[in-house]
Amino acid sequence: MAAPSLLHWRRVSSSTGPVPRARHGHRAVAIRELMIIFGGGNEGIADELHVYNTVTNQWFLPAVRGDIPPGCAAHGFVCDGTRILVFGGMVEYGRYSNELYELQASRWLWKKVKPHPPPSGLPPCPRLGHSFSLYGNKCYLFGGLANESEDSNNNVPRYLNDFYELELQHGSGVVGWTIPVTKGLVPSPRESHTAVIYCRKDSGSPKMYVFGGMCGSRLDDLWQLDIETMSWSQPETKGTVPLPRSLHTASVIGNKMYIFGGWVPHKGENTETSSHDCEWRCTSSFSYLNLDTAEWTTLVSDSQEDKKNSRPRPRAGHCAVAIGTRLYFWSGRDGYKKALNSQVCCKDLWYLDTEKPLAPSQVQLIKATTSSFHVKWDEVPTVEGYLLQLNTDLPYQAASADSSAAPNVPGGRAEPHRPGSNSLLPHGISDAVNSAKTEHPAAKGVSGRSKPDFKADLSTSLRPLLAPGASNHNSCAADVLRDSEGPHTSADTGVLSSCLDLRTAVPDTSGSGSVLGAQTLISQQAIKTESPSTNGAVVKDEAPLAALSTKAEVDETCALPATKISRVEIHAAATPSSKETPSNSVATVKAGERQWCDVGIFRNNTALVSQFYLLPKGKQGTSKVENADVPDYSLLKKQDLVPGTGYRFRVAAINGCGIGPFSRVSEFKTCIPGFPGAPSAVRISKSVEGIHLSWEPPTSPSGNILEYSAYLAIRTAQAQDNPSQLVFMRIYCGLRTSCAVTAGQLASAHIDHTSRPAVVFRISAKNEKGYGPATQVRWLQGNNRKAPLS
Repeated sequence: MAAPSLLHWRRVSSSTGPVPRARHGHRAVAIRELMIIFGGGNEGIADELHVYNTVTNQWFLPAVRGDIPPGCAAHGFVCDGTRILVFGGMVEYGRYSNELYELQASRWLWKKVKPHPPPSGLPPCPRLGHSFSLYGNKCYLFGGLANESEDSNNNVPRYLNDFYELELQHGSGVVGWTIPVTKGLVPSPRESHTAVIYCRKDSGSPKMYVFGGMCGSRLDDLWQLDIETMSWSQPETKGTVPLPRSLHTASVIGNKMYIFGGWVPHKGENTETSSHDCEWRCTSSFSYLNLDTAEWTTLVSDSQEDKKNSRPRPRAGHCAVAIGTRLYFWSGRDGYKKALNSQVCCKDLWYLDTEKPLAPSQVQLIKATTSSFHVKWDEVPTVEGYLLQLNTDLPYQAASADSSAAPNVPGGRAEPHRPGSNSLLPHGISDAVNSAKTEHPAAKGVSGRSKPDFKADLSTSLRPLLAPGASNHNSCAADVLRDSEGPHTSADTGVLSSCLDLRTAVPDTSGSGSVLGAQTLISQQAIKTESPSTNGAVVKDEAPLAALSTKAEVDETCALPATKISRVEIHAAATPSSKETPSNSVATVKAGERQWCDVGIFRNNTALVSQFYLLPKGKQGTSKVENADVPDYSLLKKQDLVPGTGYRFRVAAINGCGIGPFSRVSEFKTCIPGFPGAPSAVRISKSVEGIHLSWEPPTSPSGNILEYSAYLAIRTAQAQDNPSQLVFMRIYCGLRTSCAVTAGQLASAHIDHTSRPAVVFRISAKNEKGYGPATQVRWLQGNNRKAPLS
């Protein structure tokens, strides 16, 4: 782990939407990229639900309905998929709750639920400051603070160490409470502690870890409960144990439990104030416990002062959520006990990347032209950019005499570099790093003067280098989802597509759609072909191709699945004309024999690539795992892509900890002039006969389109045994840009389960030179459906 001085805290600024008022005692959970906050208090207890979108940097207030719970503070708050459970908490001074509410976040619907009482014993009493932890289909309630007095104005505190188990029903509702019989010494009563549940990868036994809390004084003890045996123990730890504390947060990322903030004992640093007035104070100390080795590591000690406001100030009663490997902290209060005039609530939102990002998926092809690629890769959560690289077997040549010329940026002009920023990359870079040209059809209509739509909390170091994603409206494929799932966010928008070279297909001239021998079958084998009619992109190894579309038909919505696609091979009993299939094949060139060159650093997970940068001699092949290895692109020469040439791609994600590992390598080939592009804007709608496929002609037909062919992946023993070896049947051949797919044809469809269940179609166009690359369409099916239209 990085030393404390290398922690890259980021304060989020310029967020939009209704920012909630500062508070403490609130709780937060994460659903995908959303941070959902409920309750807390500051001049009254808050009863509204606030949502922060970490991708768009937007706050919003969802329109909740149903049995809306009263405002509460210091309550239990857990998330199970897209439902949230709220238990207990303080609803007004001296009055605590033991009610349970469920929120279905996919519909923002509240419901009060009434679990059955335990078979023996009483249900949990009203309380606050308890821990409420989820594992599997059960929640675990421990401790808290109760009021012994029936009069809410006469608060008689009673610390608790009781332990309950709450069984949940699948999807919605609960079964009831039980009181498990535990073994070993039970932790002492406490409130405002933390509890997390962690299960080692090499052990199937989950364990709950309870740390700290308050019981008349602050605690620093660590307790472990084996969930399977219900045995309590105190693990022996190594390293420096954090100071005793309460009202702190504990978050698990990987095998580490991160402890931040809270109230800690005051050691009399201020000699002018009596010890009675300064019994405890807030802290900004930050540590983690390795849950595999039971070793504590201090990242920010309690004595370290922050004179530059480069990390969150001391606080307690804040909230923390983990999204991917990133920790978010919001609000809380600062100040000393009894010093009420100095107790203020923090209004700031911070995040911290705890480790370098994981490797992205392989680079996926959206569209290929003679001199460019439109590529994408799956998003990596909570990253600030992506480094895209390529190599090729051609000799590298300088593409621009003006080596200091700024590269073109699709979708907008780059912001100038801000001197003095906490940069991941060297100073002096003045333009966004993106070698794609804006004349690509997918970038048409985008103003070169428009300001890039950067995420407001993006590190200023990457602002001058990250280009916004290109317009994706001229897409080549779409994935159509039947059922909408989960809360809708602005991150659900966009159109991406996947193209594949299908000119190895043998047309089914009968038009019947049946399999006429081996000639009409295409299976996905790793074989590379080379002839005038094999122009277009070919994928080396298995590369996931996916698509995202928001153009729904007949109340159908869209999603982003992933499937495995490899190069295409024809299984032909006879060789058709050279106009339609290749006749020669060549051996694949091994990747790694050439040096890697940078295409650029991109803000989004899509790029238009028409050029790449030539690194200085001796600098090629840099691993780029350290910030200093990133070159000043404004000083480098560029080279254009060449028609009919294979290029290998890889991509790595960047966050506050640096550049992560690279993805697996993908290989694509630029088109040879004269062949048609892939059909675009594919749509699927239901019809009386089955479904209706429609598409738009290629944006670059390169002559007259003679015909289109559509194919359906069919169910075969080969496809069942090896999902990456799909077999396709032609279902249409003609000049129309639409076709019907009958229920009979769909009955023979293969359901691809490489990601979400889907039926796979491919559509390609033919001109005088032959067939161009094909569009692949994955028509998503419901998870429980075994056949289309069922």
